[in-house]
Amino acid sequence: MSVSIEDVRYVARLARLSFSPEEEEAMARDLSRVLDYMQKLNELDTTDVPPMAHVLDRVDVFRADRQESRISHQDALKNAPDHDGSHFRVPKVI
Repeated sequence: MSVSIEDVRYVARLARLSFSPEEEEAMARDLSRVLDYMQKLNELDTTDVPPMAHVLDRVDVFRADRQESRISHQDALKNAPDHDGSHFRVPKVI
């Protein structure tokens, strides 16, 4: 597939890009090569290839949700630099 200079200018205008005439020619050549390669990929027979969400067969390992012991409210406040008896007191951040 051939990409014309007008096609490059049109896409460049949409993307708010500007190219010199030499860059436009190079961009047209490069885009033509990419589209030619994509056309070759479209010619491949993929009937026996299963659809995939990822290239690698990866399995996520999840841990079981279970309740674990936790420290008491008083023990947590003991480690706080400042508290009002039932809540942590922190410096204002505004």
